[in-house]
Amino acid sequence: MTSPLSHFDDQGGCHMVNTTAKPETLRQARASARIRMQSATAQLMRDRQLAKGDVLAVAQLAGILAAKHTPFLIPLCHPLPLTSVEVEFHWLADDLLAIEARVTCVARTGVEMEALVAAAIAALTVYDMCKSVDRSMVIEAIQLEEKSGGRSGHFIRSQ
Repeated sequence: MTSPLSHFDDQGGCHMVNTTAKPETLRQARASARIRMQSATAQLMRDRQLAKGDVLAVAQLAGILAAKHTPFLIPLCHPLPLTSVEVEFHWLADDLLAIEARVTCVARTGVEMEALVAAAIAALTVYDMCKSVDRSMVIEAIQLEEKSGGRSGHFIRSQ
């Protein structure tokens, strides 16, 4: 019986999926994460008063770099020719930061993992840069929001 999980063979061993015969198509993915913190920490971040510098600028760069390095972090991911990586931040409340990562490429496989890794690493970077003033921060809700391209079609997370 064939496994419904594409990274496992009939004997249960793992392998990189062969995408050679798949057509190259425009692939896009959007992922998000949230980080909850003390209001005072958020204010220090907004005012750029933390000792390590501009937290959001560094986290943005870390997220972009992380997307580009996804196949080195997730063992069975294909290296992809990313054409765009964007990481943005929005305050949902005075203690809740939303992170959104968008990744685009033309390839034979999707960029969901690249978007998820970008959002996760951006959140971890915020944590790292703020932990000296707030060890109670919580990273939450790392999730795929949308993906398009390829045989599986368009996915949008329902609210």
